[in-house]
Amino acid sequence: MQLSMQHKCDYTPRNLYYKKDIAYVTKHSKWILQSIGIWPAAVGDVKKLLPKIAIALSNFVLLFAIIPCILHIIFEEKDTIMRLKLSGLLSFCCTSLMKYWALTLRKPRIKGCIEQVCIDWEQVELHKDREIMLKYGRMGRNLTIICAVFMYTGGTIYHSILQYAIGTFVDEHNRTIKPLVYPTYSALYDVQSSPIYDLVYVIHCMCGYVMYSITAGACGLAALFATHTCGQIDIIISRLNDLVRGEYMKETLNLNTRLIEIVERHLRILRFSAAVEMVLQEVCFLEFIGSTFMICLLEYYCITDWEQSNTISLTTYTMLLISLTFNIFILCYIGELLIEKSSNVGLSCFMIDWFHLPTKTIHGLILIIAMSNNPVKITAGRIADLSLSTFGSVLKSSLAYLSFLRTIVMQ
Repeated sequence: MQLSMQHKCDYTPRNLYYKKDIAYVTKHSKWILQSIGIWPAAVGDVKKLLPKIAIALSNFVLLFAIIPCILHIIFEEKDTIMRLKLSGLLSFCCTSLMKYWALTLRKPRIKGCIEQVCIDWEQVELHKDREIMLKYGRMGRNLTIICAVFMYTGGTIYHSILQYAIGTFVDEHNRTIKPLVYPTYSALYDVQSSPIYDLVYVIHCMCGYVMYSITAGACGLAALFATHTCGQIDIIISRLNDLVRGEYMKETLNLNTRLIEIVERHLRILRFSAAVEMVLQEVCFLEFIGSTFMICLLEYYCITDWEQSNTISLTTYTMLLISLTFNIFILCYIGELLIEKSSNVGLSCFMIDWFHLPTKTIHGLILIIAMSNNPVKITAGRIADLSLSTFGSVLKSSLAYLSFLRTIVMQ
């Protein structure tokens, strides 16, 4: 990650290992988001052009799968159960496309947040601060890896093993029909003829990769920013605990100087959190709505395949159900973690030996407590706060919709 020239001129690195640390915490998110053109490019004409090509190609493969699928459902598919199955697939595709547009729109802000993360790593002063940041950086990295493993594994099974299990069959017109990942509208082109079928299948697999990368990348980005915020908050709490004695900050023994640094750091992380909220609010809203609907449909598909003893299809849909459930759980978990950590700043002000401090310094602590009364949050479009209670609401809503869906289908 190349920082701006202004930043390089204004700051002298204090953490000699900052490049290694940044690479460690951003590695997997960078891989995923770089492949779909969302991660900010390094300086250079060619490298700046590559994200634009990736964005154009990703939009093409998504629309190539979505538009023919919509036309097929409207004009060709008559079976209600099959329409229901295809509507789940289509809703996931459309939600992924809208999330991708939201990420593309917020790309400049994403770049600013990533640069702030890099600056914070570069300016680490104490070894124990670096250990705190590495602890939370490792947490964000692990959450990204787990989410990516679930999404790509479920997607690979759906795009390969499930299609192989369906196999070719002969229709009523004595034509050999080869399976497709996403159904197409037959009036557009003859998809069963070679090499059109092979080309369409490859594009559909590319579409699957883009969709799962969007979901895993957005989750990884949220985990990266949220865990970084938690690390910075823990450093603030560490500074507060050291405010009275000043044992660790040898260079700033003056009490007022230490308090000013704490307040400035707190304000900086609040501004960073507001920027992260702006970046993620549309994506989290789409994830919140889409996950509720998709979890409901996947539960229905699992029940149907269980009744029909369709083992391969049941395994595939179960894997996708676990992936989507875990994905929304990660977002709600890090939202809960942010609320808890940011509230702890005000609590730490109460827990220190504040009665040994001058009156003016105590007034400064009151300001920090007041700011902590409004904890940092990640919201779904500023409609609902992402927390563990929200995750419970998503599961309860999906089960309610499942019961309603079963009632409608069985009539």
